[in-house]
Amino acid sequence: MGRNPARLAELEALPENVVGEIIAGALYVSPRPATPHAMAASRLGALLLSRFDLGEPAPGGWFILDEPELRLDEDVLVPDVAGWRRRWMPVFPRAAALTLPPDWVCEVLSPSTQTLDRKFKLPVYAREGVGHLWIVDPEQCSLEVLRLEEGRYTQLELHKGAGLVRAEPFEVLTLELALLWG
Repeated sequence: MGRNPARLAELEALPENVVGEIIAGALYVSPRPATPHAMAASRLGALLLSRFDLGEPAPGGWFILDEPELRLDEDVLVPDVAGWRRRWMPVFPRAAALTLPPDWVCEVLSPSTQTLDRKFKLPVYAREGVGHLWIVDPEQCSLEVLRLEEGRYTQLELHKGAGLVRAEPFEVLTLELALLWG
């Protein structure tokens, strides 16, 4: 993997109150998320972690992580929540950044990051074969469920409001959307 050492040095020098990502050679710096964003990401991560990562005996089968640093080819991304099926990664690596693309990613939109998330990060996730993607918008109280098909994301569902939903790849879980909106 060829890395741009100057860009990585810029990324590592950023203050802790921001999130830095490198996409297509450009450094993107975003403020830390506001509370609606943080609440939605934290609650979703906790729900999935308790059921799919720590769940015994089934469904289990996943590693769920909040804000992992992904180093995918030349790109460095930080999704809000990501999951890896244990059958592809039986032992979770001890590293500051992960190089194996996740099987599922969730991006929680903020006004300051929605263009970055949709326009720049989605193509990287598609290129790397991330099979499932959720986009959570706490301002619109919506969950968009996408699946990778033939190299592009197809919207499977768009849920709004406070209903109960089942969404791939975690469709065995009934998710109460109201929990995400606080």
